[in-house]
Amino acid sequence: MKHPVDVHVGKRIRHRRWMVGMTQQQLADSVGIKFQQIQKYETGMNRVSASRLWDIARTLAVPIGFFFEGLSGDGADAPAVEADLLANKEAMELIRAYYAIPEAQRKRLFDLARVLSEAA
Repeated sequence: MKHPVDVHVGKRIRHRRWMVGMTQQQLADSVGIKFQQIQKYETGMNRVSASRLWDIARTLAVPIGFFFEGLSGDGADAPAVEADLLANKEAMELIRAYYAIPEAQRKRLFDLARVLSEAA
């Protein structure tokens, strides 16, 4: 049976890998495992060991805590209830495009989006 935290960590791995434009094979090669193992991590079928999570975090250029963001802080094992934007391909493409914009323009676009959302 999949543990909810393992599923959450796997989703965060998939999200970050996708955001940096890396394939499962590229990530697997970087951390010295087969891509099938990355598939199992991303679905929560297999737990990621601490040392492997360290390697994945280093490869994906994020702190270890990134993989646990969004979990409830009350000690419960289940992830916090929230919309899973990471599963929405359109949202992911928008996020990737957003981060491809130079920082100065990205800030202006963010400010514009905030104003438009408040006016809606």
